[in-house]
Amino acid sequence: MKKLSYHIVDAFTSQPFGGNPAGVVLLEEDIFPEEDLMIKIAAELRYSETAFVLRHSENEYTARYFTPKAEVDLCGHATIATFALLHSMKLAAGSCLCHTKAGDLTIEVGERVMMQMATPKIVETIENTEEIYRALELGGTTPNLPIQIVSTGLPDFMIQVADVATLNSLRPDMGAVSAITKKHNAVSFHVFAFGGDGHTAHVRDFAPLYDIPEESATGTANAALTHYLSVNGVIPAKGHFSFLQGEAMGRPSVIMTRIAENGTIYVGGSAYILAKGELFV
Repeated sequence: MKKLSYHIVDAFTSQPFGGNPAGVVLLEEDIFPEEDLMIKIAAELRYSETAFVLRHSENEYTARYFTPKAEVDLCGHATIATFALLHSMKLAAGSCLCHTKAGDLTIEVGERVMMQMATPKIVETIENTEEIYRALELGGTTPNLPIQIVSTGLPDFMIQVADVATLNSLRPDMGAVSAITKKHNAVSFHVFAFGGDGHTAHVRDFAPLYDIPEESATGTANAALTHYLSVNGVIPAKGHFSFLQGEAMGRPSVIMTRIAENGTIYVGGSAYILAKGELFV
């Protein structure tokens, strides 16, 4: 029997029971457990993602991420949770390297944790939008901005709706959302509206294909949204931005992003360490 320690960390918040909770398993051995075991642990912990983390040195780590159903290449909120936890365990402020299946990422550790995202790209512009609005149970909506699939490590649909009230009233057909994301090899519908309240946008994220009906804070998708808004001329090509997510779930989260001078996108925020425990497997 093996004993594994785990933590529950709420990312993108400084308060308990806010933000987006993630499981974090800091591995003491120098190899990952079997993939089937990591999926079972993620399913047992029941969070949208659980990070399994190997330490190579004080400033170099490898992370793998599992939903309750499958491995994903990258998870923003679980990465923020991981490095906030490590910082609380005496990891010094500064820069770290994190190896992931989406690439090697620079993590800035300090009062906030900010993670470098993979090179942003527009994957696809959707011409036939009718089935997407039908899946969101919105009839006849014509956005000001195009529906595009954008990736900063994971591909997500970027979908504008008219206003925050419309956003918060959405009740998507999850079966249809799953089918559409699967057809386009995407992870989620990342739906947004402008609120004119100091935040860059209000957002909701639906990823039922990965057994996540809705997520209260999504780092990778908000990094993708930052690139999308910049490319479409809504925000500047560099600067600091913030996104409010999780309102409809009662878990408001603030996700910070930054576009650096060289175009690199960083995403991050605060985190609250809620609990710790042990698994006997």
